[in-house]
Amino acid sequence: MNPRIRLLLSDIDGTLVPPDKVLTERSIQAVNNLRHAGILFAITSSRPPRGLSMYIEPLKLSTPIAGFNGGMIIDPDRNVLEELTIDDDIVTTTIDFLDEHDVTAWIYRGQEWYVRDPNGPHVEHEAEVCEFRPLPVANFDSVSESVAKIVGVSDDKDALARAQRELHATFGADLSATNSQSYYLDITCPQANKGMVVDYLSSMFDVPAIHIATIGDAQNDVSMFERSGFSIAMGNAENEVKSSASEVTTSNEDEGFARAIERFIL
Repeated sequence: MNPRIRLLLSDIDGTLVPPDKVLTERSIQAVNNLRHAGILFAITSSRPPRGLSMYIEPLKLSTPIAGFNGGMIIDPDRNVLEELTIDDDIVTTTIDFLDEHDVTAWIYRGQEWYVRDPNGPHVEHEAEVCEFRPLPVANFDSVSESVAKIVGVSDDKDALARAQRELHATFGADLSATNSQSYYLDITCPQANKGMVVDYLSSMFDVPAIHIATIGDAQNDVSMFERSGFSIAMGNAENEVKSSASEVTTSNEDEGFARAIERFIL
């Protein structure tokens, strides 16, 4: 066992689960092995917390669960422990900005998900993954306050990249905009990022960040790599993400999560 690591924080999609989103027996056993070794295990994701509840029982989670890239943290009983929302004054402007770039907007507010087109791109896929459906609205006027996350959705990677650059140029430090998937741009308040989740867990469990390991595959995982003492990138990650990590494991189609625990943590 690596004596430095006292807590492992893991991303979900592209990391903990393979493309079919179903936990493998080897991954479940790897988390059990962490527990037996006295190492805490926690999860974080761009998904809403409600879309992470299916992992609580099989992984026997006892630690906080951080959804919305840290924008909302719940306990295993689904009580909200922490919530960070986007400044109300820039929500409508941000949505208008995405519309101008031909990028579809979704809104997450509280535990609910709102869309203007329930048949729009990736809606059905996201509903299947998170195991709940969005609420359709004609417009976002009535749900534009206390917004936890805005998602820009497009299969045009160049359009998303332009929107991301221009959002940062326009709003600067007032928001965070990172990719959780190649077709999603996650927009949250600047404090809501996975690096903040490392800080939160470090404080809650009195574990210095140097003794925390993180594992992920996407751009939005880099902030937690930067805050933790040891980081692991998935083999399916882009090169920029891999270069930000301490080590690289195999892909999520080749038990990369479990292999990382077996090789680097235990």
